[in-house]
Amino acid sequence: MANTLDMREGKCRCGQVRFRVRGEPVITMACHCTGCQRMTASAFSLSALYASDNFEVVQGEPVIGGLHAATRHFFCPHCMSWLFTRPEDLDDFVNVRATMLDNAKDFTPFIETYTSESLPWAKTPAVHSFEKLPPTERYPELVAEFREI
Repeated sequence: MANTLDMREGKCRCGQVRFRVRGEPVITMACHCTGCQRMTASAFSLSALYASDNFEVVQGEPVIGGLHAATRHFFCPHCMSWLFTRPEDLDDFVNVRATMLDNAKDFTPFIETYTSESLPWAKTPAVHSFEKLPPTERYPELVAEFREI
């Protein structure tokens, strides 16, 4: 992460774990699944997907929480803020909780997932909505469209 011009900082609520991302996210999203609702104590989780090479923890040691399986959710061991996820079968990517970034307002969700589990009043400005996850074959098209905005 040599180029500091396009870096963004993020941290947990208490500030004991800090991280950096570089460049623009691959895509931004909101997930309405009941798992995300329970882990955030909110209506949905907000995230920004980055290539693993563009992400680094710069302070503290996150711990695994939430799911303890192939998809790993990482939290601050002190305040228990949910910081990022390493998705199953996507080792080259990190799904950062956009609200943990210092400039969270800049990460409007482009897609929303698991709308089949959404709370009826929970709305986002996402351009695309999916009852579950988007079909795998749609991702290249969605990523390309996201780059254009």
